[in-house]
Amino acid sequence: MPRILALALTTASLALPARAEEVTIFAAASMKTALDQVAKAWETKTGDVAHISFAGSGALARQIAAGAPADIYISANPGWMETVAKTGRIKVQEDLLANHLVLIAHDPEAKPVTISRDLDFDALLNGGKLAMSLVNAVPAGQYGKAALEHYGLWSKVEPEVAQADNVRATLAMVALGAAPYGITYATDAVAEPRVHVVATFPEDSHPPIRYPAARLTDSDAAKSFYAELKSDAAAKIFHEQGFETLK
Repeated sequence: MPRILALALTTASLALPARAEEVTIFAAASMKTALDQVAKAWETKTGDVAHISFAGSGALARQIAAGAPADIYISANPGWMETVAKTGRIKVQEDLLANHLVLIAHDPEAKPVTISRDLDFDALLNGGKLAMSLVNAVPAGQYGKAALEHYGLWSKVEPEVAQADNVRATLAMVALGAAPYGITYATDAVAEPRVHVVATFPEDSHPPIRYPAARLTDSDAAKSFYAELKSDAAAKIFHEQGFETLK
């Protein structure tokens, strides 16, 4: 009887499904649409679970520096990755994606705009606000301010800028009509049908927009998800959402 019981217990233990592993990802808000799709595909393939926290890259970097338990960090600005690097937690890091900066409008009939020193924001905004992400903390806002400074437009338009906590909040302001125009990434415009791109900022008007990714732990789930980010399947999703891959 004991031998039969032992056999039954062994058989039962063999029948138990493997416990799902979990991975925590901190990622720039502009990645939400694409990264949610990548994570869903990875979860289906592995049976593991991805927990993703989306926010401004700076806010996430500061949380990690303060000890937040992230396994993977993806920033929309190399500068914030440097903040995380100073913690000594990075196991491996590389540039993952590239993006473009665009001027978006709420009005579907809005005409194309030429980005130059002659751009008249007063006439363009017509009493409204220019939505931007936090210009001193969020990469999309930092790139946007740099581009406007490049053309000598920042000092003129600064009083009319409405700043949001992250680029998806900026996108929402324009999508809802709270601001007639805004500056976001091209990928954000792809994700929101209620906004329309009226101009793309030239690449030489701001620093290159790169998304460095870092693995911060050596868990199997972290290694698996980090590898998935560089897979052909993930690249297809990123391309569909307007990103450029940097493999």
